[in-house]
Amino acid sequence: MMKFLVALLAGALSAFAFEPFALGPLMPLAFALLAGLVASAPRMRAALALGWGFGLGQFCVGLNWIATSFTYQAAMPAWLGWLAVFLLSLYLAVYPMLATGLAWRIGRRNPLALVFALAAGWIACEYLRAGIFTGFAWNPVGVALVDTPLRRTTGLIGTYGLSGLTVLLGGAIWLAMRHLRDAAFALLPVAVVGMASLLLPFAPTSSGSAVRIVQPNIGQEVKWRPGATEIAEARLLGLSGAPSTEPRLLLWPEAAVTAPLEDNRLGAAPLVASQRQAIIRALGPHDLLATGGLGVRSEDGRTAAGVRNSVFLLDPTGRLIGRYDKAHLVPYGEYLPMRPILSAIGLSRLAPGDVDFDAGPGPRTLDLPGFGKMGVQICYEIIFSGEVVDRAHRPDFLFNPSNDAWFGRWGPPQHLAQARLRAAEEGIPVIRSTPTGISALVDANGRLLHSLAWREPGEIDARLPAARAATPFAMLGNWLPLLFAFALLLIALWRGREPIAK
Repeated sequence: MMKFLVALLAGALSAFAFEPFALGPLMPLAFALLAGLVASAPRMRAALALGWGFGLGQFCVGLNWIATSFTYQAAMPAWLGWLAVFLLSLYLAVYPMLATGLAWRIGRRNPLALVFALAAGWIACEYLRAGIFTGFAWNPVGVALVDTPLRRTTGLIGTYGLSGLTVLLGGAIWLAMRHLRDAAFALLPVAVVGMASLLLPFAPTSSGSAVRIVQPNIGQEVKWRPGATEIAEARLLGLSGAPSTEPRLLLWPEAAVTAPLEDNRLGAAPLVASQRQAIIRALGPHDLLATGGLGVRSEDGRTAAGVRNSVFLLDPTGRLIGRYDKAHLVPYGEYLPMRPILSAIGLSRLAPGDVDFDAGPGPRTLDLPGFGKMGVQICYEIIFSGEVVDRAHRPDFLFNPSNDAWFGRWGPPQHLAQARLRAAEEGIPVIRSTPTGISALVDANGRLLHSLAWREPGEIDARLPAARAATPFAMLGNWLPLLFAFALLLIALWRGREPIAK
């Protein structure tokens, strides 16, 4: 029991390696402690419990922002949010549990084999966590190293590979207290991948078209109140500035416009046209506007059968020239699973409305005349490594409008950190526009160029950074981290046959 509590505490402390505290060294130190605990486990059951406890502590602390989202839904008591965090963490902790079980099974006789197996298992389990049961890829442990030079390695081995390097760093710390040669061997993959990443080209320094990123600071607590639409419209138009003679790309947040911008119900066309005309008053003759909004689908021409969370691309006349529909929807946020059962007991979606959102077809690239090619990922879609770009039509940049007003103080900086890893993986800039922050411009190397603080209204005027050549990860995706995990596993199996180093 004492070792389980230590693992639980180590996991909880490791969460402070994530934003907003960003105490990165805590993550490898936590893994050093976890490796030692797993090595001392007498049985598989104990090793599994240690991994589960570590994961439970990390997720309960790191995902505390989820509880905040429940405070915006009057139909649900606030305490249910904390229960949701705990229950979700109980499930997510299964993946670290599987990794420690694998490490103990292969490396119980050899510490070096244990470290390599733990790293391999962690890569595989983070990949599985991102895909099973719709997936929840939030806070891979590698994101703790987003502000280190190892961020560049994601262009080779992706975010899950960077998580494996994080585990190896922690394992090397533990091994150094036992056998320096083993510690050096554990650091060898880190050194090799790190040096190889230096061969990847940096993004060109040339700047492109003018962009303006708008952050209106409209909180979720006021977004759907009577009169809020007019207030939001005035604030968005004011921050967009006066029309300019130079072409600009204006970027507004997710669901910035609450009235539908597409609606095929009878009689809706004039209202849609009026809404579009109202929001393009800030556009100059050569500007474009990319804004989050809603599209309504009706099957009978009268009632809404579905809604899509979309980004609409409008020209200065209000004409729709492109649209992206969110594909990776949030359970309980944008749709209610098992609706007949859950609605019968009084549960509802966190977002207002009784109609569930429809899912879009997936990543696509939009052509923006005069501005290049834009990929779009709405809100938490950006956290899914390897799933954010249409590889057949590589964009010049990614637009990630989001509504982080749900996410309290911890969620927005964690979201931004993961978006930075997408930029470094794919080698393309990322633009984020959110209602309350953190809006930002990230270059193709994953560096944060500009940002607007949380809960502050404002705008970012900047030049669109250039993309760099497609990285190996951009071409092959998550095959690369999985191959890296397989290589680590082979080393673990090889060393696992040898007796414990004296």
